[in-house]
Amino acid sequence: MAAALKNIQLIQLPRGVIDALAAGNLPAANREAPLELTEHFSRDRQPLWRMRSEQLRENPGDAVWITRAIFDPEVGRAVGLAGFHGPPDEAGMVEVGYSVDPAYRRQGYARAALEALLAVAAREPSIRTVRATISPDNDVSRKLVEQYGFAANGEQWDDEDGLEIIYEVPAGDS
Repeated sequence: MAAALKNIQLIQLPRGVIDALAAGNLPAANREAPLELTEHFSRDRQPLWRMRSEQLRENPGDAVWITRAIFDPEVGRAVGLAGFHGPPDEAGMVEVGYSVDPAYRRQGYARAALEALLAVAAREPSIRTVRATISPDNDVSRKLVEQYGFAANGEQWDDEDGLEIIYEVPAGDS
């Protein structure tokens, strides 16, 4: 029998928090954040936050789509991050991303975050396709998305992450 789905909330981070994380300043980010962010938000994630900070400078409306904190009310803290890379593109595609703090991995948080993002995609009429790009070595993420109907649809090279397999599922089909 599968474990019960984790009760999580995806908490939007204010622009000042994203800018502080982009600058590598976790203490400043925590002064402005609506919840305490762990080292997981800063360690090796500065390129992500720089990209999101620049994205918000160019398109402030993207804030409702991009990376959020995964908050577990039972634990009372952020256990990871998840969100879309941006709003749907002209073809109606959104890409999901998620990362769970190593201290909280293998407890169902990635599954809960993915389900929350898929639910948003299913409710949003402008979204037709949900994409996840995953390193060929990341069997855990690959197996997770495959459980929700994602199918391999090519590959790409990412300057930050290297080779990635592209997985897609029609919105509302998972």
